[in-house]
Amino acid sequence: QVQVVESGGGLVQAGGSLRLSCAVSGSFFSIYSMGWYRQAPGKQRELVATIASGGNSNYADSVKGRFTISMVNAKKTVYLQMNSLKPEDTAVYSCNSVMGPNRIVYWGRGTQVTVSS
Repeated sequence: QVQVVESGGGLVQAGGSLRLSCAVSGSFFSIYSMGWYRQAPGKQRELVATIASGGNSNYADSVKGRFTISMVNAKKTVYLQMNSLKPEDTAVYSCNSVMGPNRIVYWGRGTQVTVSS
């Protein structure tokens, strides 16, 4: 069984930084990609950033230049470095992992990020 566990959320002032981590464990063939998504109260879940096992990354326009996604394949872990945080970044951040070769998607439970003004 595959488990996806996030950590690193918390409360930070506007302009501050946080680093989220997401680790995958269990039995699986390979990781195709991993990604971070967020959902603010009353809003739909939105993509923040994704990264493929080969290193190609993709970002939402709202976080480009402020957030950086990285993956350590050996550790089966993806990180999201968030700088210059804004109150509008407040949300529950969830991680997913897309497993090859059938592209099965597993989700973590999420971690709260709150940015105060």
